[in-house]
Amino acid sequence: MPGDSMGLNEVFRRAAARVSCALGSPWAFLTAVSLVSIWAALGPVLDYSNNWQLIFSTATTIPTFLMVFILQNSQNRDTKAINIKLDELLRAIEGARTGLANVGELSDEDLAKLEREFRRLASRDSPITDLQASDVSSN
Repeated sequence: MPGDSMGLNEVFRRAAARVSCALGSPWAFLTAVSLVSIWAALGPVLDYSNNWQLIFSTATTIPTFLMVFILQNSQNRDTKAINIKLDELLRAIEGARTGLANVGELSDEDLAKLEREFRRLASRDSPITDLQASDVSSN
Protein backbone atom coordinates (compact mmCIF):
# COMPACT_ATOMS: atom_id res chain seq x y z
CA MET A 1 0.00 0.00 0.00
CA PRO A 2 1.53 3.33 -1.01
CA GLY A 3 2.57 5.55 1.84
CA ASP A 4 2.79 2.70 4.37
CA SER A 5 6.02 2.52 6.32
CA MET A 6 5.72 -1.30 6.18
CA GLY A 7 4.72 -3.28 3.13
CA LEU A 8 2.57 -6.37 3.10
CA ASN A 9 5.64 -8.63 2.98
CA GLU A 10 7.11 -7.07 6.11
CA VAL A 11 3.81 -7.20 8.00
CA PHE A 12 3.39 -10.87 7.05
CA ARG A 13 7.01 -11.65 7.95
CA ARG A 14 6.64 -10.15 11.41
CA ALA A 15 3.27 -11.79 12.03
CA ALA A 16 4.52 -15.16 10.77
CA ALA A 17 7.59 -14.96 13.03
CA ARG A 18 5.47 -14.16 16.09
CA VAL A 19 2.86 -16.82 15.37
CA SER A 20 5.52 -19.42 14.57
CA CYS A 21 7.33 -18.76 17.86
CA ALA A 22 4.13 -18.73 19.89
CA LEU A 23 2.70 -21.90 18.37
CA GLY A 24 6.03 -23.70 18.63
CA SER A 25 6.08 -23.25 22.39
CA PRO A 26 5.36 -25.84 25.07
CA TRP A 27 2.38 -23.75 26.20
CA ALA A 28 0.79 -23.99 22.76
CA PHE A 29 1.32 -27.75 22.78
CA LEU A 30 -0.21 -28.10 26.25
CA THR A 31 -3.16 -25.96 25.15
CA ALA A 32 -3.70 -28.20 22.13
CA VAL A 33 -3.49 -31.36 24.23
CA SER A 34 -5.98 -29.83 26.69
CA LEU A 35 -8.43 -28.93 23.93
CA VAL A 36 -8.21 -32.41 22.41
CA SER A 37 -8.74 -33.95 25.85
CA ILE A 38 -11.80 -31.78 26.47
CA TRP A 39 -13.18 -32.65 23.04
CA ALA A 40 -12.60 -36.37 23.63
CA ALA A 41 -14.22 -36.18 27.09
CA LEU A 42 -17.28 -34.51 25.58
CA GLY A 43 -17.72 -37.35 23.06
CA PRO A 44 -19.76 -39.63 25.34
CA VAL A 45 -21.74 -36.67 26.72
CA LEU A 46 -22.70 -35.57 23.20
CA ASP A 47 -23.23 -39.18 22.09
CA TYR A 48 -20.41 -38.86 19.54
CA SER A 49 -22.75 -36.85 17.31
CA ASN A 50 -21.98 -35.54 13.86
CA ASN A 51 -21.90 -32.00 15.26
CA TRP A 52 -19.33 -33.07 17.86
CA GLN A 53 -17.11 -34.42 15.07
CA LEU A 54 -17.77 -31.52 12.69
CA ILE A 55 -16.90 -28.85 15.24
CA PHE A 56 -13.55 -30.46 16.02
CA SER A 57 -12.81 -31.18 12.38
CA THR A 58 -13.49 -27.59 11.37
CA ALA A 59 -11.68 -26.15 14.37
CA THR A 60 -8.54 -28.09 13.48
CA THR A 61 -8.64 -27.93 9.68
CA ILE A 62 -8.81 -24.15 9.32
CA PRO A 63 -5.87 -23.33 11.62
CA THR A 64 -3.85 -26.17 10.06
CA PHE A 65 -4.47 -24.75 6.58
CA LEU A 66 -3.37 -21.28 7.70
CA MET A 67 -0.31 -22.62 9.52
CA VAL A 68 1.00 -24.16 6.29
CA PHE A 69 1.68 -20.66 4.94
CA ILE A 70 3.21 -19.41 8.17
CA LEU A 71 5.51 -22.41 8.51
CA GLN A 72 6.53 -22.27 4.85
CA ASN A 73 7.41 -18.58 5.23
CA SER A 74 9.50 -19.31 8.31
CA GLN A 75 11.23 -22.24 6.64
CA ASN A 76 11.99 -20.24 3.50
CA ARG A 77 13.52 -17.42 5.55
CA ASP A 78 15.57 -19.82 7.68
CA THR A 79 16.85 -21.64 4.60
CA LYS A 80 17.86 -18.39 2.92
CA ALA A 81 19.64 -17.17 6.06
CA ILE A 82 21.54 -20.45 6.49
CA ASN A 83 22.52 -20.49 2.81
CA ILE A 84 23.80 -16.91 3.02
CA LYS A 85 25.89 -17.78 6.08
CA LEU A 86 27.28 -20.90 4.40
CA ASP A 87 28.04 -18.93 1.23
CA GLU A 88 30.00 -16.42 3.31
CA LEU A 89 31.96 -19.23 4.96
CA LEU A 90 32.77 -20.79 1.58
CA ARG A 91 34.01 -17.48 0.26
CA ALA A 92 36.12 -16.85 3.38
CA ILE A 93 37.94 -20.20 3.34
CA GLU A 94 40.92 -20.31 1.05
CA GLY A 95 40.81 -23.33 -1.23
CA ALA A 96 37.09 -23.90 -0.78
CA ARG A 97 35.08 -24.57 -3.91
CA THR A 98 33.12 -21.33 -4.06
CA GLY A 99 31.04 -22.78 -6.89
CA LEU A 100 29.22 -24.73 -4.20
CA ALA A 101 27.64 -21.47 -3.07
CA ASN A 102 25.11 -21.96 -5.88
CA VAL A 103 24.56 -25.67 -5.23
CA GLY A 104 20.85 -25.05 -4.59
CA GLU A 105 20.42 -24.26 -8.27
CA LEU A 106 21.74 -27.65 -9.44
CA SER A 107 19.56 -30.43 -10.82
CA ASP A 108 18.69 -33.40 -8.62
CA GLU A 109 21.12 -35.55 -10.62
CA ASP A 110 23.98 -33.10 -10.08
CA LEU A 111 23.15 -32.90 -6.37
CA ALA A 112 23.23 -36.71 -6.16
CA LYS A 113 26.68 -36.74 -7.84
CA LEU A 114 28.00 -34.17 -5.37
CA GLU A 115 26.53 -36.11 -2.46
CA ARG A 116 28.25 -39.31 -3.63
CA GLU A 117 31.52 -37.42 -4.03
CA PHE A 118 31.34 -35.98 -0.51
CA ARG A 119 30.37 -39.35 0.97
CA ARG A 120 33.36 -40.90 -0.80
CA LEU A 121 35.65 -38.13 0.50
CA ALA A 122 34.24 -38.48 4.01
CA SER A 123 34.70 -42.25 4.07
CA ARG A 124 38.25 -41.94 2.71
CA ASP A 125 39.29 -39.22 5.18
CA SER A 126 37.32 -40.38 8.21
CA PRO A 127 38.74 -42.72 10.84
CA ILE A 128 35.20 -43.72 11.86
CA THR A 129 34.60 -47.44 11.44
CA ASP A 130 31.37 -48.91 10.11
CA LEU A 131 30.28 -49.78 13.64
CA GLN A 132 30.89 -46.20 14.84
CA ALA A 133 29.10 -44.76 11.81
CA SER A 134 26.00 -46.83 12.53
CA ASP A 135 26.07 -45.65 16.16
CA VAL A 136 26.26 -42.01 15.04
CA SER A 137 23.46 -42.35 12.48
CA SER A 138 21.10 -43.96 14.98
CA ASN A 139 21.32 -40.98 17.38
